[in-house]
Amino acid sequence: MADPVPVQALPPHAQLIQFGTAYWASQMVLVAAQLGLADELSAGARSSSDLAQHLGLHPGALRRYLRSLAGMGLLTEVADQTFALTPLGAALRKDAPGSAYATIMTLTGDLCTKSWSELRHALKTGRPGIEKVLEKPFFEYLAERPEEASLFSETMVGFHGAEPPAVAEAYDFGVLRSIVDVGGATGNMLLHILKRHPGPRGVLFDLPHVVADAPAFLAPHGLADRVTIEPGSFFDAVPSGHDAYILSHVLHDWNEAQCLTILGNCRRAIASDGRLLVVEMVLPEGDAPHPGKMLDMMMLVGPGGQERTPGEYSALLGQAGFDMIDLVPTSSDVSIVVAAPR
Repeated sequence: MADPVPVQALPPHAQLIQFGTAYWASQMVLVAAQLGLADELSAGARSSSDLAQHLGLHPGALRRYLRSLAGMGLLTEVADQTFALTPLGAALRKDAPGSAYATIMTLTGDLCTKSWSELRHALKTGRPGIEKVLEKPFFEYLAERPEEASLFSETMVGFHGAEPPAVAEAYDFGVLRSIVDVGGATGNMLLHILKRHPGPRGVLFDLPHVVADAPAFLAPHGLADRVTIEPGSFFDAVPSGHDAYILSHVLHDWNEAQCLTILGNCRRAIASDGRLLVVEMVLPEGDAPHPGKMLDMMMLVGPGGQERTPGEYSALLGQAGFDMIDLVPTSSDVSIVVAAPR
């Protein structure tokens, strides 16, 4: 497949049109995930007519669809109307490393796209678009649906996949005795930190239905003796007396009042010489491009939080009794905001 023309090389009208048609590709990949196409082809090449019969689809329409996926690089036509997976397409298998399947199913699926359709509502009211769709907050919705909550946890592993090893490398966690991963879901961040730094012990803290998936996730890595799993809500309290508290993609989910509640509970729990480590896509000032700026819009239409600049984090932390003392970049898109209790 020919390389696409870089957006910046196109004239302005063509750039806008390319932005406008970007969802075509996402819908193509979503349907491939919904059909389980990568799993269907995992054993080898199959003809489009065979797949159509097996999946209950129109043979001619499916042949055209598979041809288009081949043009995108997910498949290759190895013989007339016979298709096989490429390495790119194989990454869409349900069990493939990187959790692309779960991420595609969540972020390009019906709920997310309907939420984006309410961007104007969010801009007018300041309220999350997803709340108009669901008629309730997003995390309340997930709490009522364990299977969707599990898919969402796997989606976060996929979407933020490069970040945990980068965070583990960028900060000296080895000097710490105990680390609480507040709102840590199934423990992906904590896993990478403990694997790289053998000294500290970890506490994984999140809602009961969220940490329910953590033992199975952590078990293959041999860290059971170094991780304690504690269920609970960070809006009520967090485990006390530890010397480091991580908030990884937690604060960006909530409005300012809710963030202050979470931070206040961390302030009451943290050791006097402890450190609060906020892992987020910290936004650059000015016009500089950054993936966090688009994620900020996802927070607007989704859970209702926001991404922040260094100055905005310093102000928020100050209200909760912390001083921002450092901003540590990583090799990924996130940075680590380091704060100390006053």
